[in-house]
This record gives sequence, C-alpha cells and structure tokens, in this order.
Amino acid sequence: MAVETELKLHIAPDKLQRLKRHPLLRRLSIGRARTLKLYSIYYDSADLALQQHAMALRLRRVGKQWLQTLKGGGQSSAGLHQRNEWETEVLAEQLDLEALKRCGGKLPHGVRNHLQPVFVTDFTRNVRLLDFEGAQIELCMDSGEIRAGQGMCPISELELELKSGAPQQLFRLALELLDIVPLEVEHTSKAEYGYRLFSASRPEVSKGRFAALQPSQDISSALRTLIASCLAHVQANVAGALLKLDEEYLHQVRVGLRRLRVVLAVTKRIHPGAELDDLYVQVSELCIALGRSRDWDVLITQTLAPICLRLPDHEGLRALLDTCEKIRNKQHAGMEKSLASQDFQRLLLRFGAWLHEDWHDDPQSDLAGFVIKALNKRSKRVWALGDAFSIDDPKQFHQLRIACKKLRYSLEMFGSLLPSQRYKAYLSKLTALQDILGTMNDIAVAHRLLDELDNAARHDTLALVHGWMEHDYAEHIKLFNKSWAGFVTQTKCW
Repeated sequence: MAVETELKLHIAPDKLQRLKRHPLLRRLSIGRARTLKLYSIYYDSADLALQQHAMALRLRRVGKQWLQTLKGGGQSSAGLHQRNEWETEVLAEQLDLEALKRCGGKLPHGVRNHLQPVFVTDFTRNVRLLDFEGAQIELCMDSGEIRAGQGMCPISELELELKSGAPQQLFRLALELLDIVPLEVEHTSKAEYGYRLFSASRPEVSKGRFAALQPSQDISSALRTLIASCLAHVQANVAGALLKLDEEYLHQVRVGLRRLRVVLAVTKRIHPGAELDDLYVQVSELCIALGRSRDWDVLITQTLAPICLRLPDHEGLRALLDTCEKIRNKQHAGMEKSLASQDFQRLLLRFGAWLHEDWHDDPQSDLAGFVIKALNKRSKRVWALGDAFSIDDPKQFHQLRIACKKLRYSLEMFGSLLPSQRYKAYLSKLTALQDILGTMNDIAVAHRLLDELDNAARHDTLALVHGWMEHDYAEHIKLFNKSWAGFVTQTKCW
C-alpha cells in the first residue's frame, strides 16, 4: 500500500496553455515533460457501495498497459488529498480482484460480485518533475472529460504530487503558480465528480462538525485536526454558495468560518506567530462581511416577510421589503465576489502551508488539562456576564450571547473527549440559551438596519415594524429568563 499526497487545483483551459509555456516551469523542471493519454473506467455496485465507503476502484489504460487501482481512506484539507492506494498491473481491460487482494486492497463485504462500470475519465496528462526548494514534486496538467451515460463534465486541473520533501512545499509551489495564472483549490476528486454525473446529483450541503479527537493526541495535533476540519467544511460549501443552489450552502460557509475563527483564537495562545495573526485577521474580516449579508437575510425572512403575509395589502411594507431585498442582493454580490476571488484561494493555500509547518510540538503537552482549562475560562466568562446582567441593557445581551457562542463552539471542539451523556445534556441547554440570545440580537440588529432606512415617507411603516419587533423582544426576554434559570442549575460536563 502506498499513501498518495497531492494538491489539486482547478485551472481554466486557456490558462493551462499559458502555464505550460511559463519560464518558471522550465527553470524548475528535471528532464523533459511527458504527455500521456489516460483512459479510466470506474467500477461500483448499483447502490454505489464503494462511494458510501469513500472508496474508488478503477482500471486505467496508460499506453498499452492496464493498471488496477483502489483508493480509500485518507483525508482532504485545503486541497491536499492524502489517500491510501493499492495498485497493480492487470493483463487486460478486466478487473482482477485476486490481484487486488494480494497487494493488500480490501473491498467492503458483499460488493465483489456486484461491480459494474459507472463512469469513465478520458484526459491528456502533461507530466513534468520539478525541483522546488529541494523537494521533488510531480506536476500533472490534465485536460479532458468525465463521461457517465449521456452526461459529460470537463476536466481542466493541476495535480501537484509530492515525491520527496514536505507537504507545505506543495502549497508554496501552488502560491507561486497562483502569481502566474488564476487557480482554485480543488476540494473534489475526479471520482467524486464522476459519481455526481452518474447519479445526476448536485453537491450536498456539508453540515460539517468538528473532527473527533483522540485522548492520546498532543495539543498541537488536536488543533491541526480541528482547523483542517473547519477548512474542509468551508470548502465543501463554497461552490454551492457561488452557484446559488440553496441558501443553506452560504449559511454553512458562515458556520465553518466562525468555527475556524474560534479554533484559531485558541491556537494563538499555543503557537503565536505573525502568519497565524494575519490568517486570523483575514478570517475575521470574512466573518464580518458574511455577517452583514446574514443580517439582511434575517431581517427580510424572519421579520418583514411574516409581517407582509399578515398585511398583504400594505403598500408601505411591500415597498420596504423591496428596498431591503435590493440591499441584500448588493451584500450578497459583494460576498460572492470575495469567495470567488483569488485572494480567497491564496488564503486557503496559505492555510495549507502553515498547517504543515513544524510547530515545535511539546511531547509532554497534556491535552486533557488544556481542554479543562479552556472550557473553565469560557464558562467563567458566561457566569460573570450572567451575574452582572441587566435586561434593560442590549449591550449586555450581546456580550452574553458572544460568550455563550464561544463556550458552545469550545464544547463542540472538544466534545469527543467528554463524557457523552453529560456533554449532550449540557450542550442542549447551552444551545437553547444561545438560540434565544441570538434571536434577541437579530431583533436588535433589525432595529438598527431599519433606522438606517428611516425617512419621512417610510416613518409610519417603520414604526409599525419596530412595534412588532418590540413585542417579539419582550416575549423572548421571558424565554431567556426561563432558559437561564435552567442553564445555571446544571453541573459542568468536563
């Protein structure tokens, strides 16, 4: 079994030709470039059992030779794909599962007798070996298509495969290539695209969770794992958000970035540095920009739309809703521009390089003690704000909401290390409290946004909406008092 470590990047077809001719590649190349014609047939059962096990089985023709390859396991982070790979030569265009077994590859139970072709990839690969910072990296430029039935999906991508050296050198090379041509970090493999084409499905919304941690991990390893899971969560939803397939994609991008910011804040205490500081700032700026977009979404969908349904003939409400939707569309356009920018791709690549640097781990670091200390700090902040709380001060509501959110994210970060039942019970009450505080904050923000639109023509309509929200706010104060009373009586779960 081999472990394949590669970075995948999408590139526009016209930019691919430009990159091939660039002097940088000639300067870094070891020997001459080779051009291969690669034709692959991917197999699975009718119910796609291999895909469900995150595996891919293919026959690939390279010249006159056929190779059988099973890929599975591994992980993907910031475009870096690390997968287990079992490969063997076969005599013809026919699976040889005994040969697969001899080289250590193992299929899920019951799949062996139900395999059938599901899609093919057919592309030309330009291959050259590069010497970059002492690392040997194979650069593959792929151009062709994926076919399943009558469907087709184009291929135009780069693969940087590490032959020797350190993974961060893949990212540093990609950053240099990004200075030459526009690139996009590719989260999805050719096989995944083929499966989507075969099943005529779109990318699923990823409701990512923090990765499970192991008690044996040191602090640095745990933090890397958490950061990688947040980046994967964001990347899995960006394409759907930009294609506007569903509003949930954008919501999950926001969630992923907020979680990432919390983990980075914790990491800054353990591994401070200029690069982390700058990455944290950029993630925070993205969170703020996406937050503005969300504020207008909430105002429209949770405040104005329900009122308009109750008063459908109110011309002032319809005009106000129309104005707010225009502002929201402008906010969304700005957000989409940020996520589609090369600056965002550069941010992902910088994260990849930084994650694979030497953090000078302390082998004696105590993860369990670190978790308890972190959760105690977050918990004390919530209690301190709660003890000094005044329902007449919206700023205190906001501060308590932020403290509860940070405690919740910290609990979710380390939840896999905590007693399951106690953790779930504590998190349930904390989540209920945070949701109420979140709704109250949404109401406060809606008041502010509406004040920005105030003029003589809208004054009466705005007064109607303000009155509606004040009634809702009073009801949520009652809910908050009840929820807080239930939260403070429970014991800690760590």
